[in-house]
Amino acid sequence: MSNESESTQATPAEPKDRINPIVFYGSAIGIVAFALWTMMFTQSAGNVINTILAWISDSFGWFYFVSVVAYLLFVICIGLSRFGNLKLGPAHSTPDFNVITWAAMLFSAGIGIDLLFFCIAEPVTQFLAPPVGEGGTVEAARHAMELTFLHWGVSGWGVYTLVGMSLAFFSYRHGLPLTIRSALYPIFGKRIHGAIGHTVDIAAVLGTVFGIATSLGIGIIQLNFGLNYMFDVPEGTLTQAVLAVLIVVFSAISAVTGVDKGIRRLSEFNMLLAMLLLLFVLFSGKTLFLLNTLVLNIGDYIGNFASLSLNTYSFDPPTDWLNAWTVFFWAWWIAWGPFVGLFLARISRGRTIRQFVAGTLILPLTFMMAWMSIMGNSAIDLVMTDTGVAEFGVQAMNNPGSSIYLFLQSFPWVGLTTGVVTVLAIVFFVTSGDSGSLVLSNLTSVLRDPNNDAPAWMRVLWAAIIGVLTLALLMAGGLGALQGTVVIMGLPFAVTLFLMMLGLYKALKVEGLKEDSYRGSMAGYLSGRTMLDAGGAHNWRQRLARAMSFPSHEQVQRFLSEVGKPAMESIHEVLAEKGFKVEVVEVTGEDEHLELNVDLGGEQDFTYQIWPRRCAMPAFAMRATGAGSHYYRQEVHIGEGGQGYDLAGYTKEQVIGDILDQYERHMFFLHTQREMPGRETRMPDDPATAGR
Repeated sequence: MSNESESTQATPAEPKDRINPIVFYGSAIGIVAFALWTMMFTQSAGNVINTILAWISDSFGWFYFVSVVAYLLFVICIGLSRFGNLKLGPAHSTPDFNVITWAAMLFSAGIGIDLLFFCIAEPVTQFLAPPVGEGGTVEAARHAMELTFLHWGVSGWGVYTLVGMSLAFFSYRHGLPLTIRSALYPIFGKRIHGAIGHTVDIAAVLGTVFGIATSLGIGIIQLNFGLNYMFDVPEGTLTQAVLAVLIVVFSAISAVTGVDKGIRRLSEFNMLLAMLLLLFVLFSGKTLFLLNTLVLNIGDYIGNFASLSLNTYSFDPPTDWLNAWTVFFWAWWIAWGPFVGLFLARISRGRTIRQFVAGTLILPLTFMMAWMSIMGNSAIDLVMTDTGVAEFGVQAMNNPGSSIYLFLQSFPWVGLTTGVVTVLAIVFFVTSGDSGSLVLSNLTSVLRDPNNDAPAWMRVLWAAIIGVLTLALLMAGGLGALQGTVVIMGLPFAVTLFLMMLGLYKALKVEGLKEDSYRGSMAGYLSGRTMLDAGGAHNWRQRLARAMSFPSHEQVQRFLSEVGKPAMESIHEVLAEKGFKVEVVEVTGEDEHLELNVDLGGEQDFTYQIWPRRCAMPAFAMRATGAGSHYYRQEVHIGEGGQGYDLAGYTKEQVIGDILDQYERHMFFLHTQREMPGRETRMPDDPATAGR
């Protein structure tokens, strides 16, 4: 090993955020070129899209079915396993958002406008024109809701959960960039920073852009009909172009304000508005019938989930139906995977893997089942029982964008409810567009901190690119072109998701090995926990003094300079003599802390940090001592994050003992890893993120 050693007194220089030129220009130029091609050669573009779609559907339709089931089973198994207790971030991290806000943001970004478009159109279409059997019957009604639940249920959210869990784990726990390539680190190592990583990220960007464009295109079709219905605004390409421009402008404004303001507030507002509309339909319609059918639909969905998920209709395949529905939906979920997964990772730091899996699978599923069942069964009942609206079902099938507006004509307060739907559509537009532009900006940037976001100008640019592509696909053939392009673009990323599964599994095996080796290493108390006096006896008075100590910031700074730093320098001196490359870093300012870093060559480096943490002063301490409202703990962090104990009152020798305890645990882990199969899997070192 090298004899080089160093001790520094300032924060090391950090690279600035910047664009990733290969990913940014490669994907942006490709998308713009495709958009221009479809606009200038509309008919030939549509023919090419349909030809490729037919080939993929015939050759890889089965692959989409198997893939979606595999993703779901994988994330459920990981969530239920021992790895479920691991945090998506350092061990001391806590969630940034409460459950309600978190659920609202993942719901708005993950589904959004599409629920308004399909909540009436799909149940009615599956009821009147099922893939097999006779339409218009009670059996067709039950099967229609089974298919609707399948397409909008837990299967698709398994894709989002897999991507979000992988990105959050590698970025917030191991300091890798918040991009798709990071999930492949255990497979390709540092090569992810080269051509392999660029290719994966470009594929993710393309899938994301086309997935978002499809949703926005569907929404524009629906919103155009709504404006025509309410205000006689003409339907056509010109109106849709104006709507696309307006959506881009509002999405850009919201994206610039960031996650904590624009996206968060719009998501909460949309969630509330959607709940009010759902309750209105429930209580102004056939309430008992709708509640009974909700229970029935849930039972049918759960009872037939396996057969529904793997039914490829191989003996008599309804090819057109599969392309328009199940294959399209699986490809659509997969295409949205990078976008929603990265956004979920961005808002989920600090949650455990089990909390993340349960939340992302159960919370959206609960709302989806209630929404689709109440809205869909109301529409089916309308077709079955009301002879005065016989044409409603046909219109819903032939013009899906009109379905929810025509449906609400059968309820009171039509003007109010259609206005609510229009507002919902617009805000869903904005939340999908702004979160999409934010995610695409981050995917095409190199960010020094996963908590940072790309600059505002990039979000505005990506919002514009999404708008141009959406309009181009609408010109190339409307809904059919949108659906066909998504199926095509979803295929490459479906393969990438299997690599992400393998990478995450290999990384989690290392985490499990680390936990096992730590338990098998030195038994006994940490050196700093055992207080001995000069004669070697337990000094209970010192322990009691520690328990009653509530240091000020000045006392903590004195501890760091007079105890912590000398202890680290003593370790530094001995290790440097042994030929290790070791450094003691004293960071000042907002991220004030001490850290000892030991370079272990080709193996995972060792880091030990002391972070002052500001805490609320206990009431009894304020009354007894007249102290202020806060005190400071001096908490230990290692590579996995905060360890939860306080060094206040430790002597220099006790701090040295604690460092050695952690170092010996780390050495035992490295030894165990070398002796185990799969020892080639090595996670990156990023001690700078351990205390964040």
